[in-house]
Amino acid sequence: MTTCGPSSTPTDFDLPAMRERYAAERDRRLRSDGSAQYVHTGPGERSESWEADPHTPPVERDPLVSDVEVVVIGGGFAGLLAGAHLKKAGVEDVRILEMGGDFGGVWYWNRYPGIQCDNEAYCYIPLLEELDYMPSKRFPDGVEIHQHCRNIGKHFGLYDGALFGTMIRALVWDEATRRWTVTTNHDDELHARYVVMATGPWSKPKLPGIPGLDGFAGHTFHSARWDYAYTGGSASDTVLDKLADKRVAVVGTGATAIQIVPYLGRYAEHVHVFQRTPSAVDARRNPPTDPEWAASLRPGWQKERQAAFHAFASEPFPTRPASEDVACDFFTEVGRNVSARIAGRSLSPTELAAIREEEDYGVMERVRRRVDEIVADPETAEALKPYYRYLCKRPCSSNDYLETFNRPNVTLVDVSGTKGVERMTERGLVAGGREYEVDCVIFASGFEISAQDTRLASGIEAIDGRGGLSLYDHWRDGFQTLHGMTSHGFPGLFFMGNTQGGGNASVTANYVQQGEHIAYLIAEATARGAATVEPTKEAQDEWVRTIHALAAPKTFLEQCTPGYYNNEGGGNGGIRAATGERYGGGFYAFDRLLRDWRAEGDLAGVTLL
Repeated sequence: MTTCGPSSTPTDFDLPAMRERYAAERDRRLRSDGSAQYVHTGPGERSESWEADPHTPPVERDPLVSDVEVVVIGGGFAGLLAGAHLKKAGVEDVRILEMGGDFGGVWYWNRYPGIQCDNEAYCYIPLLEELDYMPSKRFPDGVEIHQHCRNIGKHFGLYDGALFGTMIRALVWDEATRRWTVTTNHDDELHARYVVMATGPWSKPKLPGIPGLDGFAGHTFHSARWDYAYTGGSASDTVLDKLADKRVAVVGTGATAIQIVPYLGRYAEHVHVFQRTPSAVDARRNPPTDPEWAASLRPGWQKERQAAFHAFASEPFPTRPASEDVACDFFTEVGRNVSARIAGRSLSPTELAAIREEEDYGVMERVRRRVDEIVADPETAEALKPYYRYLCKRPCSSNDYLETFNRPNVTLVDVSGTKGVERMTERGLVAGGREYEVDCVIFASGFEISAQDTRLASGIEAIDGRGGLSLYDHWRDGFQTLHGMTSHGFPGLFFMGNTQGGGNASVTANYVQQGEHIAYLIAEATARGAATVEPTKEAQDEWVRTIHALAAPKTFLEQCTPGYYNNEGGGNGGIRAATGERYGGGFYAFDRLLRDWRAEGDLAGVTLL
């Protein structure tokens, strides 16, 4: 639990040649169809069954018709934090609607073997101080995090009125009653004064559109709907004893695959790992929480730790000295090294960018050389090396993943040359012209992390505001918001997630910020006797101009290998950041802006109706 200084990284490489290698590796993976290469799951889609809940039987109940003050859509961390802050602000009539069988969101759905937090938990897991809870270790298991989600629900009374196993069909504004009509798959009809959309996409599966996907005769499932009935074991007992005579294919090598492949390699007869782009995998330092350190903490410690983590993990040129890096891991290494090099120096933007690039290449070269130290087969090792800039893909850490490729029953299948699996047959998958016969295919192919496609991210058929204006049409060419949380023409509708607000390296800090602000607006409108609130068009348009004026150039994303971070390198929808249109002044500047706005007390740019 101590801080650290800059790391030692290689410098004996040809930087111009490495730039060319990165560009070549990107180009050989680019596809003209971009994000359209994926098959979407959910109601109305041909692969609807992929979204079925394997953890909780379907809910059967009578339709509910009622008035409610606030409907929160989504019961993951975003919805829980919205509900918690509403309750803290004195708003009691809150219903959370969640498609899963319990609270948790990504931690409810994702129960695959090996799942752990991959940002350090002291920053990521919210409300640690408020619930007097300390994670058992730096990267706790998913079972522990899911229980914390449930504890938040209990602590704030959010189970009262929660509707689980419930999916939203439509949200329609009624001008006469000044309420939203919320309809669901249970034929519920809720009339809500306010609706908070906390529909995070990190649990909604997507599938690669591989020709022949539906013709495979074996077993298939997505990693976010793990089938323990097939593999054996459970989320808390990851002995996959039913795989001993099974040949298993894993499609995808992102953060999920890094965690599941070691377990599959341990128990399956044979594992084929199909990789288009390798992840950067560093060592994982995961000690148990030191009780003496935990006892020494003072009130406010978590927010301070989040700020320090963010400074090195997300700020391109940290203003903190390198010695203040408390995480000391792969997420903060580049920032820490940059901070050490620029300390006390007056540098031009060009000089700063050059230093950042050099440190970025040095850290990634260190990670590539680590592959050679671990993986015995030279050809496999070379294929596992990531040739792209740090943060082009989500950084990963594991003490077992690379080692698993030394097992005789684990084979890496590099599909970068064909930009993915070529097709599926009745017996297996075809790559490089060769058919790999398998009994089971597990898709670790990610989620609907789409910055601007609200329909896919939410799964809601219609969101119609004043005059029948569809939110999907309103946002077709880009977000239109005030502070990223409200939009003109949609009174009393609030948004949480990646729109036009702040962005913290700990995503839950974003939800805390948004939950506080939304709860303030609702409580303030109630106190002033208003039926609802809505931003003015002028305030919305000015905020959009501010966002665009402060936006960083897309140069970095354009240079990245294709993945969800840059909308698969363009193609359908162009280059776009998965993190939305962040406020370019930084997360903490945005936080001060919101606090100052609330302190003024006049709700500038917001109309009370």
